[in-house]
Amino acid sequence: MTYAPPIKDMQFTLDQVIGAGRLSETDLFAEATADVAEAILLEAGKLASDKLAEINRSGDLHPARLENGVVRTSPGFADAYQAIAEGGWVGIAADPEFGGMGLPLTLTSAVGEMMNSACLSLALNPLMSQGQIEALEHHASEEIKALYLPKLISGEWTGTMNLTEPQAGSDVGALRSKAEPQGDGTYKVTGQKIYISWGDHDVAENICHLVLARLPDGVPGTKGISLFLVPKFIPTEDGKPGVANSLKPISLEHKLGLHGSPTAVMEFDGATGWMVGPEHGGMAAMFTMMNNARLGVGVQGLGIAEAAYQKALAYALDRTQGKGMVQDTGTILDHADVRRMLLQMKALTRSARAICLDTAFSLDMARATEGDESAKWKARGAFLTPIAKAFGTDVGSEVADLGIQVHGGMGFVEETGAAQFARDVRVTRIYEGTNGIQAMDMVGRKLMDGGAAAEALLGEIEATAKDAQAKHPRMADVLQDVGETLSDTLDWMVKAEPNDRFAGSVPFLRAFALVLGGHYLLRGAMVGGDEDRIALARFHIRQVMPAAIGLCAAATEGAAPLYALDADQLAS
Repeated sequence: MTYAPPIKDMQFTLDQVIGAGRLSETDLFAEATADVAEAILLEAGKLASDKLAEINRSGDLHPARLENGVVRTSPGFADAYQAIAEGGWVGIAADPEFGGMGLPLTLTSAVGEMMNSACLSLALNPLMSQGQIEALEHHASEEIKALYLPKLISGEWTGTMNLTEPQAGSDVGALRSKAEPQGDGTYKVTGQKIYISWGDHDVAENICHLVLARLPDGVPGTKGISLFLVPKFIPTEDGKPGVANSLKPISLEHKLGLHGSPTAVMEFDGATGWMVGPEHGGMAAMFTMMNNARLGVGVQGLGIAEAAYQKALAYALDRTQGKGMVQDTGTILDHADVRRMLLQMKALTRSARAICLDTAFSLDMARATEGDESAKWKARGAFLTPIAKAFGTDVGSEVADLGIQVHGGMGFVEETGAAQFARDVRVTRIYEGTNGIQAMDMVGRKLMDGGAAAEALLGEIEATAKDAQAKHPRMADVLQDVGETLSDTLDWMVKAEPNDRFAGSVPFLRAFALVLGGHYLLRGAMVGGDEDRIALARFHIRQVMPAAIGLCAAATEGAAPLYALDADQLAS
């Protein structure tokens, strides 16, 4: 696989569209200067293109396998993981006290995009560790931090997240895993967890599982759940992997894609674990990890979108077919419909990039500021997070699918690699909370402020439209008009009954994302002034973004149409 990191557009988006330079003006991220950011992006891009991209196909053709109770990873994965660990990339955002770089999530997200583009199956491993690192930083005891964080940050050990059980998917409160206190500060954890990404492997010396389980006095539902750190090998006093714990992978899932990422069914049989956070406070601690992961998963979708676009463009520039009506190079790039698909792929990818980076930037600013300013940034980041996750992964799937279409019949043939992108990215719309759940979260918990955070973003969109009026009046008018429709829909959502809001949540989230995309692309066109950015903004605003009008109409229909047919009528 050939992959060229889009560092130029990343830097432009960070500096000119998002204004991420403000991070280095804070005390917390004073060292994250433009020079440091450039060096980080260049070095990570080199790792992605030189080391990770070359193993992507290997992971698809030679999946991870379970042999005699041990998971063997795909050829080349162990060496590539070592390159990630030795480069310090696992701990890029982690606390320097324990060996991390302490850099902003904004830069972590940009680095993550490149790794996901190059090899999503392997990049999922450090993403899981990064989520666990953050959860331990916020909720673990000082003893656990001192022992586990340096190992996780260095990449010597890796982390997992164990929520789902056969009978408890999105309904986490239905879990049956149990934890029995042993009177010495440890617990015996028993239960079975499914869909555990990188639940077992041979690329690192120990695997640290964060496991949700219920204490004997835990009440039913999510309020009775606690969180436990359960290592594969119990560490010795000097921090070395000791005896094997009472846990094992009992099978690996046979999946549509992500073949190089071992997805395990894990069995805990009285395994020794340590509590993280307070008793019955497991969900709060786990949500720290999940919120990190939701943005990270949106970035996974973005990474695949960029890779699929690059492959489709390269094919279109090479494939000779027919005669063009405007240009006649002999390639399919001469044809209008191929141009339409490539422009749509590029516009959606750049929109998703700006949304993901702006989300990360907001979360960073919430940490780096105080008082009312911090609260404002926190609310902004919280509202953007479900959009970043859902839109980023939807775009990943849509762009990968368009990439197959650009390839024509060769896209359906596995040897080109175009289909792998579509297979690998598909699960991102499901895990870490399905995209439907993201949309419900957006119109549920994220509107509990009466829509204040959403209205603030709409204000930014309106300001962009006004700023563009002099130079780009047609684009400005469309952005203004669609923004006003979105504002009306927001008013409806705030006042509607919960199930009516849920019924329209998916089209509402999509509409909001498309309008945000127009806002970012137009801002980039104004700042950059180069014709390619202007042309791309024009295409998105006048040919992609108007779909938001219809989406807003659908979003305000309420729940009644969805329940108009009963079960028998649906089956007839």
